[in-house]
Amino acid sequence: MNASETIHDAAGLRRAVHEVPDPELPHVTIGDLGIVRSVTVDGGTATIVLTPTYTGCPATEQIADDVTAAVRSAGYTPEIRTVLTPAWSSDWITPRGRKRLAVAGIAPPGQFVACPRCGSQLVRSVSEFGSTACKSMYTCQSCREPFERFKPI
Repeated sequence: MNASETIHDAAGLRRAVHEVPDPELPHVTIGDLGIVRSVTVDGGTATIVLTPTYTGCPATEQIADDVTAAVRSAGYTPEIRTVLTPAWSSDWITPRGRKRLAVAGIAPPGQFVACPRCGSQLVRSVSEFGSTACKSMYTCQSCREPFERFKPI
């Protein structure tokens, strides 16, 4: 294998890892959420560094398992590391991730809370906790639809 093939394979592996769906929010990937800190290849070993959205996020183990499977299917021996410093920030969500959240009816984090369906900022907080710990519940006062918001951190 020549150097250009190795670089191509490493780039393909990075793409594959970034495209692993989030188990709690399957409409976005762990790359969209900014959970993937780094992907490095040394020979046949791929080291993937992940930062969960919350220290106690229940999906952390499933994400590591899904990344392990993706790395193995790409032909590498996986080494998955979780780092908590610096802590994950909602600022790490990519523009594509923010769009995908909105399309799924989840307001992405931002300075203002806006309804992902009609765009109105006339919203009311219903609960600090949604279907997952990283989301909160709102109701739009314009279109009357309920929606979740990804919490800014």
